[in-house]
Amino acid sequence: MYVVIMGGGRIGRYIAADLVSKHHEVAVLERVPNRCEQLVAEHDVLVIEGDACDVRYLEQAHVDRAEVFVATTHDDDDNLVACQLAKIEFGIKRAISRVSTPKNVEIFEALGIEPVSSTRLISELLENEFSIGELIHLTSLKGGRVSLVELRIPEGPGAPPSRSLTDLPLPHAAIVVVVFRGDDTLIPHGGTTIEPGDEVVALTTPELEEELTAILLGRRR
Repeated sequence: MYVVIMGGGRIGRYIAADLVSKHHEVAVLERVPNRCEQLVAEHDVLVIEGDACDVRYLEQAHVDRAEVFVATTHDDDDNLVACQLAKIEFGIKRAISRVSTPKNVEIFEALGIEPVSSTRLISELLENEFSIGELIHLTSLKGGRVSLVELRIPEGPGAPPSRSLTDLPLPHAAIVVVVFRGDDTLIPHGGTTIEPGDEVVALTTPELEEELTAILLGRRR
């Protein structure tokens, strides 16, 4: 996979290093010369010294053949402009952007850009303090069409029995991606059981959240 990253700061460097370690091809657009020098010295990536809001530098980074464009700067306006250029001028199908101001998340989503807002995520986690048997949202993906959610299975009287994933009639668009059991982290497979006290993380669509919750809690709908 070829990925173009806007911004060679701490977040951009981390993403670049992680992608390279997984054998992906990476280009980074960065305006600050000393950051460019650091990137060249530390990582096996193509480094373009220039403004990602300028089509000329996007051309030099060969955005036209990239599968993903990632904007990582702290400036929402610059991130938005660069993502829009990548999508409109170069036909990028997937643009992901850091969003510093939570109120801007909806704007990015409306324009088909996948926003990542750590501020909004922390706020949502605080507002949705974990309650037993209550589904909480960890984040949204693909413009809100997919949700990463978490549910803690109750313990004690009235708790659902232990059940294997193969016995659960999960909705067609719901996937259990990880189960936290005490200090253990379980990557599930068909034989994995869901036990009282487990914290279950799943991917699903907003329309199926209620059905998923009812099934995991052993309730009839």
